[in-house]
Amino acid sequence: MLDSLIELGFFSAKAVIIVALILILVAGLVTILSRGKEKMGGKISIKNLNKYYDDIKQSLLEQILTKKDFKKYLKTSKADTKLQANTPPRNNLFIIDFNGDMKASAVASLREEVTAILNIAKPQDKVLVKIESGGGMVHAYGLASAQLARFREKNIPLIVSVDKVAASGGYMMAAVANKIISAPFAIIGSIGVIVQLPNFNRVLKDKHIDFEQITAGNFKRTLTLFGENTDEAREKLHQEIEEIHGLFKNLIHEYRKDVDIERVSTGEHWVGKQALPLKLVDEIMTSDDYLLSHSKNFNLYEIKFHIKKSFAEKLFGAQSRLTENLFNKSNLFTFGSKI
Repeated sequence: MLDSLIELGFFSAKAVIIVALILILVAGLVTILSRGKEKMGGKISIKNLNKYYDDIKQSLLEQILTKKDFKKYLKTSKADTKLQANTPPRNNLFIIDFNGDMKASAVASLREEVTAILNIAKPQDKVLVKIESGGGMVHAYGLASAQLARFREKNIPLIVSVDKVAASGGYMMAAVANKIISAPFAIIGSIGVIVQLPNFNRVLKDKHIDFEQITAGNFKRTLTLFGENTDEAREKLHQEIEEIHGLFKNLIHEYRKDVDIERVSTGEHWVGKQALPLKLVDEIMTSDDYLLSHSKNFNLYEIKFHIKKSFAEKLFGAQSRLTENLFNKSNLFTFGSKI
């Protein structure tokens, strides 16, 4: 009986190994086949929020009003529509959603959305960017901020709304706007830079494992995961962090001159109501209220760029994201939020 169980165990192990090898081979084949094809692709989707609001209103009134009153409403609504057809065209309000992760992955869609809007926007139009981000990598959020600055350069009024959080790199993006609106308890600020990583050098020494690292340039690498870190390397890294922090502060001061930059650049964060007197935001309001208030005088268009992913990217995207996040969190500068 025991021998049979052992044989069954060996058979199961072999089956698992064979399946794993087959999956690896298939993955390799898919990757090779997809290399020759263009990876970047996608499409823009546009949602008319005016129609969305009208549909909701009509659905509610249909349930609330009597049939007679509802018919009267429909008749009045049709008359208003005909009247609007003979009035000058309204200006446009374009809406973009930015949900940021550590790598600011949404910047790939953001750059396409910004380009699409700039192709048709007029100075009389507006752009609302709804930002939700606790920050992340410096270079990634620097690019995201630069994308929003394109609106300022073309004199297109830019409004940023924060319903939940715009901290660190998220606030770096928000600061570019002509106006920042915030929900009462949204998290704002955390203007700072952080680098954090574990060091396994003592573990390796205890296990009698040597770690070799060869570089050209004294500061090609400062702190490492496996080598023995020196005070000189720590000092150099701290200097680099201070320089990036200085650039961060300069950007905020450039766009928000009334802010006491030394007061707010300590790495602290505040809720919206606290951020208002610090001039980190301009008005306490949710994005929903802002859109609803503009729906009477503006055409509201929600713009989204959907990136087309290859089969290989869909199949192995989750695993690669996990690996990259582990590496990136250990080695790169981030606009780190304390929350």
